[in-house]
Amino acid sequence: MCGIVGALAQRNVSEILLEGLRRLEYRGYDSAGVCLVDGDSQLQLRKSRGKVADLEAKLAESPAGGRLGIAHTRWATHGEPSDRNSHPHVSGDIALVHNGIIENYQTLRAELQGKGYEFLSDTDTEVVVHLIHSLAASGLSLVEAVTAATAQLHGAYALGVISAREPEVMVCARSGSPLVIGVGIEENFIASDPMALRQVTDRFIFLEEGDIAEITDAGIAVRDHSGAEVSRPVHKLDGSHDAADKGRYRHYMQKEIFEQPQVVAATMAGRIGESTVLSEALGARAHEILPEVQQVQIVACGTSYHAGLVARYWLEDWAGIPCSVEVASEIRYRKTAVRPGTLFVTISQSGETADTLAALRQAKELGYLASMTICNVPNSSLVRESELSLMTEAGPEIGVASTKAFTTQLVALQLFCIALAKVNGLPAEREAELVRALHQLPDLMEQFTGLDTLVQITSEAFAEKHHALFLGRGVEYPIALEGALKLKEISYIHAEAYPAGELKHGPLALVDADMPVIVVAPNNELLEKLKSNLQEVRARGGELFVFASPRAGFVSEAGITVVEVPDAPDSLAPILYTVPLQLLSYHVALLKGTDVDQPRNLAKSVTVE
Repeated sequence: MCGIVGALAQRNVSEILLEGLRRLEYRGYDSAGVCLVDGDSQLQLRKSRGKVADLEAKLAESPAGGRLGIAHTRWATHGEPSDRNSHPHVSGDIALVHNGIIENYQTLRAELQGKGYEFLSDTDTEVVVHLIHSLAASGLSLVEAVTAATAQLHGAYALGVISAREPEVMVCARSGSPLVIGVGIEENFIASDPMALRQVTDRFIFLEEGDIAEITDAGIAVRDHSGAEVSRPVHKLDGSHDAADKGRYRHYMQKEIFEQPQVVAATMAGRIGESTVLSEALGARAHEILPEVQQVQIVACGTSYHAGLVARYWLEDWAGIPCSVEVASEIRYRKTAVRPGTLFVTISQSGETADTLAALRQAKELGYLASMTICNVPNSSLVRESELSLMTEAGPEIGVASTKAFTTQLVALQLFCIALAKVNGLPAEREAELVRALHQLPDLMEQFTGLDTLVQITSEAFAEKHHALFLGRGVEYPIALEGALKLKEISYIHAEAYPAGELKHGPLALVDADMPVIVVAPNNELLEKLKSNLQEVRARGGELFVFASPRAGFVSEAGITVVEVPDAPDSLAPILYTVPLQLLSYHVALLKGTDVDQPRNLAKSVTVE
């Protein structure tokens, strides 16, 4: 989940590398580093604990330049954040950056120490650079040494490698961790995310599993896992990179919350008619796969898992089809019984989430009917490896705490659920009712983001709190889970979520005047049950913060703060009630003084297990 950038050009690439790191900092910000081959064919290494700005300060004190270089921003897996554990790592005249985890690094480390190599870091990555150096020392070229080294690696990796002995060459390799090649004119680049290179190119080669590429300023040679030379297509990416700018907003997260009316509209565009969902949006094979679906298995992580939990309610209600939702890191290590006709659905913002991708690959061997992904990145591994895909249109999401990616996932999942319900007998009138509601969504989303000032005032009650409890019933329970996750992610307040009916089975013991209780309360069939649960909270002295429909009948009084939200169709409530909870977590984090966009210990794209 770290960030890689590399460049080989006819100009000094140091600023290109730094700009790439700035754009990738959402993927990791424990430390950063850069290594360039200068005009005297010497490695110039600069690295620093902290953020990219700390690396920039070091480069200002001790400049480095060259036509060939690699750079990295890190999220620690092996070894604490420090200068010595940061990338690039160097062995003799070879430098390397790495994303992923090498599982057999301890065995390799012992072998290399036996050959006299001294290890200066606690990382698994340093093993790889010493291994490549030992192979190059036997007379192999850089690309030959990288190829031989990767044959000995177990685990996941994306590698960028340079050598002072070959100042016209950059080598990269990919297995289990994303890597792209940016194609320029007499200059080429590598990165773990195309966004890192949008300032220099809009043409990209997406490497496949096991690919190794030798890059010069004149050309790119790619070999697959068998060693055969292959031709990978060059994709021209559309769209701007305005997402890298905060514009008038204070934080990326704030900007991304307020972008939601536009991105949910974009996610629906071309996929719904006046009163129907266009099932073809799921893929060319949707018409043959959907009628065969008898059960759905959803697999995801984190926020995407919460989206899957919401979809389960919709699938079972509208389509009458059983649905299971599991955390990817659990299902991939559990012996799974697959029922005939089960569609395997993955959800991921990046399309490169390591556990989710591994679960998909495992599923292909277990006899599922087919696979489908809900994803935000068109050329990602999940999209390429699934039979069906439905792309969200959130655009790049920079803030680590997911906002617009989550709501666009919910919209895409609702389109999928309606499409599947149609082939299972959903009446045309009910489909038309659901689609008409979706047409209202962007305008309603504008109204919900308009609650910002009211939520900001409400957030002041949380400034001195250290714990919070979120409650919801039915389809709003996953939204309570998501609200709790957002609050803990960016404000570092310990937050938990429960179905409101579970209060009396344990959580009620936590309730007192210092435990704020946040409640999601749309006007639905479970409202009266919910009100009874909230009386249990008030009887124990708990302070309630209720996000409620005007028709729900809540009134602010001592111990109860009611935030009235616009009225909305039941089918849209989970999507819309997410917004004020996002705003609440944002404003509480501001009061707490935490790093909103880059919260401690977290990274945006989790591409390691």
